[in-house]
Amino acid sequence: MINREPRKPREHHRWLSLSKPLVKVISTSSMTVSELLLHIVVWASFFITITVLLYIIGFILVKGLPYVRPSLFALHYTSENVSLLPALVSTVFITLISLLIAVPLSVGAAVYLVEYAKRGNRFVSLIRITTETLAGIPSIIYGLFGMLFFVSFLHWGYSVLAGSLTLSIMILPLVIRSTEEALLAVSDTWREASLALGAGKLRTVFKIVLPAARPGILAGIILAIGRIVGETAALIYTAGTVAQIPFGPLQSARTLSVHMYALSSEGLHTGEAYATAVVLMLLVIVINSISARLARNITI
Repeated sequence: MINREPRKPREHHRWLSLSKPLVKVISTSSMTVSELLLHIVVWASFFITITVLLYIIGFILVKGLPYVRPSLFALHYTSENVSLLPALVSTVFITLISLLIAVPLSVGAAVYLVEYAKRGNRFVSLIRITTETLAGIPSIIYGLFGMLFFVSFLHWGYSVLAGSLTLSIMILPLVIRSTEEALLAVSDTWREASLALGAGKLRTVFKIVLPAARPGILAGIILAIGRIVGETAALIYTAGTVAQIPFGPLQSARTLSVHMYALSSEGLHTGEAYATAVVLMLLVIVINSISARLARNITI
């Protein structure tokens, strides 16, 4: 008998058998490369943002912490201690008054635009265009308006109330737009289910829609707090620059941002200006933390 070796497969059959998994690997690798590039871009953006943020925070801390001393928290401001305590108290007062005025009006306006106004209404479109326009106006324009109307026309003078009302008008478009987007993000099926179970329109809004949109509303309020605390131009023309603790709404006062601006513009207390920036940064963190905790605990 003749022993024959088994026949080897032809070369092109072998190539075809190997090409199928190779093509699959190539296509998979191309998808992996695109996803990898996307991940690289996302993580690079994240690290760049975090790096810039940490650099700013570190720069302020390095420059300001050596000048944070007990004399900065004296009850009365003098040219020697340049105390920031009156500015700190004024900042808290103005922030609270501005939010108490602006937030109910903004949330109410957004609820009307989303829940009650007819969709496609020209009046609603006009209001949205107006709010977007007002959101882009520089803050000094609001300051000039507040000076002409609240300070001069109403004869309130440079006061906490004039500054708070000016800031309330300034943050109205921001909170309205953020609240409106948060309400639009709530699914219509939730509203339909609530109405189908016999709940009225008002009960549906307060028990279903607003609690679901609370994170978005809170985000707008936090942004408004940041704008209030960091505002300088509008308050110089309305609240004034007097370094004292206000004991009434018609007394003049300066916030931390105005206090920091005054110290840095004088050029005599630059270190104390950086220390004020440290306190201002900590105040924003504390206010945002309190707002987030209250938003989690409050049930509408």
